[in-house]
Amino acid sequence: MKFNLILIIILLSSCSANITKVENRSPYNSKGFAYIYKDSDNKKNFIKGRLDNSKLEISISELRFNSLIKLINPKTQDSLIINNTKKLEYPDFYKIVISEKVAEQLNINSELPLIEIFEIKKNKSFVAKKAKIFNEERKISSNAPITQVKISNISKNKVLKKKKEKIDLYILIASFYSDETAKFLKQRISKEIPKYDIKKLKIIKKSNKQIDLISGPYNAINLIKNDYIILRDFGFEQLDIGINE
Repeated sequence: MKFNLILIIILLSSCSANITKVENRSPYNSKGFAYIYKDSDNKKNFIKGRLDNSKLEISISELRFNSLIKLINPKTQDSLIINNTKKLEYPDFYKIVISEKVAEQLNINSELPLIEIFEIKKNKSFVAKKAKIFNEERKISSNAPITQVKISNISKNKVLKKKKEKIDLYILIASFYSDETAKFLKQRISKEIPKYDIKKLKIIKKSNKQIDLISGPYNAINLIKNDYIILRDFGFEQLDIGINE
């Protein structure tokens, strides 16, 4: 059973925009996994549409065509500002599809392709070449599971397959102002998704004004993918992936 009307009203008033998207939204911001495009994916119908791996190309289904996007590798702090110029169909689990050249620029680890996505609202005073002004832009989200971002050198030449390291992955289900609302949602998930392991659900107080409901930890993409899909099917429209080393 999905959320009833009372729960929806509570979540809309308490949650800081992780569950329901509205037209009058703030700039898009999401954390999760990138899919590095391969030509064979199109032939297998896994991805509908094409990217040119020799060019800097991306596709984000959540955003309008030609939206200006800032991409960040949360592990290396490398970043890139680029337009969303392709429309592809791809599995909901992935936040974005990127070309191999974008993966190279961002030094993305192909075995754990974590990425952060920020929509940049364009105005008359903004031009992409002034990207340096964003060095300190993430102070407002310094309490998030992923570390603070800064612009750094993006002139990398290949996708690195780094040595395996222990990384704990988490699904950020929702953020609230109220501890009681977080507890309420945790109980609802426990009751309405009996197969979900309640031990994975944790309530974390990030600050006096931010209470996070998370699921984890996970140490492999396949493990986190299963729970991610369960939560999406339950009714959550946007779920972020965080790391805690």
